[in-house]
Amino acid sequence: MIEWHHLLGTGLSDSFSGSCYKVVIEKELSLKKQKLDLLIIEQESGPPVSEVPDGLENLVRHNLITYKSVRQPLDAWALDELIGHYVNYRKQISPSFDELLPLEDFGLYAVSTRHPQKLEAEVALQPIKEGVFQFRWGGRVIRLIVLSEVEQIARNKLWLMFSGVTEKVQYAFSQFKFRQQELRPLFKTLVDSYRLEGITMSITVEDVKREIRRDLLASFTTEEILQEVRPEELLEKLPPEVLLKKLSPEERLKGLPPEERLKGLPPEERLKGLPPEERLKGLSQKQIEAYLKKLAAAKRARKR
Repeated sequence: MIEWHHLLGTGLSDSFSGSCYKVVIEKELSLKKQKLDLLIIEQESGPPVSEVPDGLENLVRHNLITYKSVRQPLDAWALDELIGHYVNYRKQISPSFDELLPLEDFGLYAVSTRHPQKLEAEVALQPIKEGVFQFRWGGRVIRLIVLSEVEQIARNKLWLMFSGVTEKVQYAFSQFKFRQQELRPLFKTLVDSYRLEGITMSITVEDVKREIRRDLLASFTTEEILQEVRPEELLEKLPPEVLLKKLSPEERLKGLPPEERLKGLPPEERLKGLPPEERLKGLSQKQIEAYLKKLAAAKRARKR
């Protein structure tokens, strides 16, 4: 499984290596485990960044990033979470709740592999450059970077590596000159993993259809969905193990012939719980007497 967030964070860390910024991956923001995907913090020392990927030209002191990889949609909930992380983080690092650090010290970014079609229907995306937009969410302006749409140039190599588009990924890897050379094999593994995991790098019509179906289903309750589905259709779609869990033992055995019900059970389990008369039913008097003589003979043999 590809660790998308860690890899993007590692790449960003390499991009800002030796500068006045450091990158923190999955910053812990509360007692209950809730992690901010990425955080870029300006340091007190170090030279300014010479070149940044498109969309990060406006870095400030604290830059909070939510990241959605190739199979994750950027939606309203993701943006609500980003705002929540920003509020939490600002409180944590400010001198006190009454003396919060200024708004302009905080930048909010949404980095998405795919263009957020559903989100675009909810907010007006203001284009800044190819693949880079900004929009207002609540009281904050958020910078949106769509990795599959940014310009295919050398400074965007990190974005392109995560773009989900085959030719852009290959171009990006050819352009990488890592400041930390030990990262090269890691990102080579990432390129290979696209094929191993069967990831379709280009966004297809079927991908869009699947996202629309998922979003549509999410707008209904379970009860509303079940009302529209015939019982036989529902049963056809449920795997056997799920169906069996819903049935009582009597319902599971219903319709099975006796030999099927008893299959696999040892003789003692088959007779367990039966009264003596039920156990002996079907045996002749001669068979019972012969068995009793056999038991008596075995008992005498043990006493000797």
